[in-house]
Amino acid sequence: MDVLMLLVALLSLAVAAAAVVWAIRSARSASSSVDEAALAQRMAAEVRAQVGEAAVEALAANNEQFLALAEQRFEKQQEKTKNLLDPFEVQMKAIDETVGKLRTAHEQDKGAVEKMNVEMARRITELTSSTTTLSEALRSPTARGAWGENQLHNVIELAGMVPYCDYDEQVTGENREGATGRPDVRVRLPNGAHIAVDAKVPLSAYLDAQAATETAEVEGHLVRHAAALRAHVNALASKKYWEQNDGPAPEFVVLFVPGESFLADALRSDVSLLQDAMEKRVLLASPVNLLALLWSVARGWQEARVAENARQIADLGEDLYGRMGKVLEHLGKTGRGLDQAVRSYNDLIGSVEGRLLVTLRRFPELGVGTEDLDSPSEIESLPRTPHAPEPQDTDA
Repeated sequence: MDVLMLLVALLSLAVAAAAVVWAIRSARSASSSVDEAALAQRMAAEVRAQVGEAAVEALAANNEQFLALAEQRFEKQQEKTKNLLDPFEVQMKAIDETVGKLRTAHEQDKGAVEKMNVEMARRITELTSSTTTLSEALRSPTARGAWGENQLHNVIELAGMVPYCDYDEQVTGENREGATGRPDVRVRLPNGAHIAVDAKVPLSAYLDAQAATETAEVEGHLVRHAAALRAHVNALASKKYWEQNDGPAPEFVVLFVPGESFLADALRSDVSLLQDAMEKRVLLASPVNLLALLWSVARGWQEARVAENARQIADLGEDLYGRMGKVLEHLGKTGRGLDQAVRSYNDLIGSVEGRLLVTLRRFPELGVGTEDLDSPSEIESLPRTPHAPEPQDTDA
């Protein structure tokens, strides 16, 4: 029942009550005093009962209808809000999982570095001791090449590059001049380029020096060892492995010397060998030097993964921000709807008080009804409008 119907009903009851009062006054002039009093009391009671019941029923029905309508609208808005918040909850769980994985990976990497430090000390000791025990076996070029590649594998494994598949063995490439080359290992970099590593080191003269007993003879063999290593540096520089990269890459090739003493003795015999090799873009690397280089590459891959995870978190945050904007927009619409409903209800209460109750309260003055009619209360609380907090100054 809307406001117009309520007003019509109450006005009809008021007219009926006025007619009854007129009838009572007319009856007073035509009936005896006893009948007149009884009739007046009976008619007054009936009018009072009818008017009171009609007013109460009308207000109750209107109030129930208003509450039902408000509840129905609220349930619809609540369902819409829930549908909007469900993806929001999924995104929050995805962010939590990504951050958790990133934290777990960080802890694992930290533990792995400590473990590799211990393992490195053990492996270096093994590499040093194995140099003297394998001297006879290394006189065969085939065995020497296999041993060098095995030492290279050990260093790569110790650096943590194997699980990430950061090297390809025996890959043939071509430089800008059309010359082809086949390094022992190509270590891939995060930017798509690679570093070529060669492990084919001449060791015949060095093994002769190890077998010699005279100091002069030993020095002579070490001079030949340094000269053979220099010749291999020149041959390796001419292949220009760095030109086989499709993108930007370090312009050098690594010459892996599989024993610390192999390189140290050559540098003592030829003090300018290291500088000349660097000028030719050939990096002479002992196991320790190569391990440090590969660790740097492995660290680059770790940082690349962290950057990728950070990018994914940023994408999730951007998507979450957009979804949250939609949620706040619908919350605002819900608040405005509730605000309009409350204002309409308060307008109805004002109309009842200003138009109906004023007339109804005159009946007791005419002898109809003795109880005061209570005025329904307005709703003073209004929906709260959501506001974004002010950004805090982090520099303070």
